[in-house]
Amino acid sequence: MEPIINNTIRVKEMNQELVRQTLRTLKQAKKSTVARETGLSVATCGSILNEMLAAGELIELDAEESSGGRPAKVYQYNMNFCYIACLIVRTGIQGHSLEYRVANLAGEAVDQGLEERKRVDAEGIEAFLDELIARHPDIRAVGIGVPGAVHQGVINVSDIAELVNVPLEEMIREKHGIEVILENDMNLTVYGFYHKQDDMQEKTIAVATFIEGSLPGAGMMVEGHIHRGSTRFAGEIAFLPFGLSQEEQFRQLHDRSTFCSIAARAVSSLIAVLNPEMIALTGSLMRPGDVEQIRQECLNVIPAMHMPKLLLLEHPDEDYMYGLIRMTLESLTYSLKLVEKRR
Repeated sequence: MEPIINNTIRVKEMNQELVRQTLRTLKQAKKSTVARETGLSVATCGSILNEMLAAGELIELDAEESSGGRPAKVYQYNMNFCYIACLIVRTGIQGHSLEYRVANLAGEAVDQGLEERKRVDAEGIEAFLDELIARHPDIRAVGIGVPGAVHQGVINVSDIAELVNVPLEEMIREKHGIEVILENDMNLTVYGFYHKQDDMQEKTIAVATFIEGSLPGAGMMVEGHIHRGSTRFAGEIAFLPFGLSQEEQFRQLHDRSTFCSIAARAVSSLIAVLNPEMIALTGSLMRPGDVEQIRQECLNVIPAMHMPKLLLLEHPDEDYMYGLIRMTLESLTYSLKLVEKRR
């Protein structure tokens, strides 16, 4: 009998999520409208709506006037039902920083800030999140963006040595019992950039970054999905066979006379492997005139018909945070049911 019970629970959870997403899309609706949009019966929708209302996930608005009979109730999704916390870990020559944003279910900021740190390690991040969750006890998911490769919730390559091989995702999840995602900074940047575009659906694009004090990295969307690779190492373009040590690669990237040449070799590799429609170039080492010079150097090895559009991404931090917020909200898609258990 257990498989049947489990299947019944799973169907109910799927129906709840269907109703939830419908209301979040419609903003507000009557029970009959929810039933029509979801394809569920009016009785099933009524039961789910009553449960969500009792949990505080819905707000009941003034009933609609009707030509006869009892006025129909109107429901609105409560975007402040719970929150997410997004934390971006940055590294630099002078020091590190933690940028945070607490957002509601519409992605709207309710708290945000930036803290400069001389040192960043797992214990410091954990303590910072402890304070944030204490301040906002309705946080139900945490998203962390880091400069490095992440595999199975563990950073294995990073400019911040203190974070390498630390099970940060598991530590936070077990301590607070909430959803946690740990993701590479470039994956989040390309994810945010991609979803901000109106005409990019199911296309292949890349974002490559060249930041002062760091080796380069890239994020890739292949036909609408982040390409991470089998061990989440995809995009670590600093490991391309340039024929240089990483120390020499670092030096040449920070030398204006050789920067565009090294950057063009990385971009050419992305073009040859991905054949993307667009590559956005960003980072503090990039200057507006570099885009055209990199394009011309790429054309020395890439046939013109296969050359993607190259552009300068001037505000990557906005795309980074947008991608992190969107991905963290998506982590809650099938987990809001846990909220009722904790209340």
